[in-house]
Amino acid sequence: MLNLASSFDVIDSHTAGHPTRVILSGVPKLDGASVLEKREDFRARFDYLRPLLLHEPRGHAAMVGLVPVASTVADYGAFFISSYVYLDMCGHGTIGYARTLAATGQIAPQLGDSFTLETPAGVVTVGLVWGANGDLAGVRLRNVPSYVGIADLAVDFEGFGTVKADIVYGGMWYALVDATAMGLELVPERVSELLRIGSALKQAIKAAIAGRPEFAGAVAPSVLFYADGAPGEAVHFLVLESNKFDRSPCGTGTAARVAQLAVRGRLGADGTYRARNILGVDFLARVAERTPEGAIVAEIEGMAHLTAHSTIVLETSDPIAQGFLCR
Repeated sequence: MLNLASSFDVIDSHTAGHPTRVILSGVPKLDGASVLEKREDFRARFDYLRPLLLHEPRGHAAMVGLVPVASTVADYGAFFISSYVYLDMCGHGTIGYARTLAATGQIAPQLGDSFTLETPAGVVTVGLVWGANGDLAGVRLRNVPSYVGIADLAVDFEGFGTVKADIVYGGMWYALVDATAMGLELVPERVSELLRIGSALKQAIKAAIAGRPEFAGAVAPSVLFYADGAPGEAVHFLVLESNKFDRSPCGTGTAARVAQLAVRGRLGADGTYRARNILGVDFLARVAERTPEGAIVAEIEGMAHLTAHSTIVLETSDPIAQGFLCR
């Protein structure tokens, strides 16, 4: 006999290896007019659901969740939760949501080739590439505007001397760091080393920008290591925490990199940028628009694949109802 305290219908997918868990049911009704207000209501009243849904034993440190909500300004609304923080925008998660909407029949070729999505960071446009058989074959996310906040921030970092980083906004803040200049290899065999170095560098950068008003209240920039290859191509490795990295090339991080390269005049001849993760899976990006203020609107193309449609349950007698994380 099941004695359940709560249950949640979810669809899981991965975008270039990184998970998105779309929570279809089980979240109480949220107050607020905007998606941001609904997100803040969730944070204030229901944050205990975040570790329940994302932490072990039902998830893991790298799990990302998406909570669909109604929007008055876009076709759909959603906010993003993660194992540690709330995300204002999430590129891979948006691509995963598009895949889930297609799987549940909420979007289809006869309904159009794009939709708008209200996120806490703003409204984005999600383009849809439909295959000949009517299946979703690709997703093109036109992101919120990206811009460089600090160019060439110099940080004294033990063991490496002076490390330079560009602090760039792509929906979240990122510290873009040339891995090759630090002598780091972005390969699966070096993940433990990259996590150790990247998480320490993240703290050093956080200290270096402390007190600057443009970062007040924002999540600290995560370190996006890049290793440039052929013109317009690079490998990405995003360090989020000491035990957490983005398996994908990172959608919003790729948007930030496009803004950095555009400002420096270093985009490829055709204006595109191919970001690859350490698994060899790409996001293809380009400059879609330049705003009057000088920001870059990047378009990120990728695809997600379903991994599960399941019901997450909490038994009344579960002694670790809130889940746990191990560092």
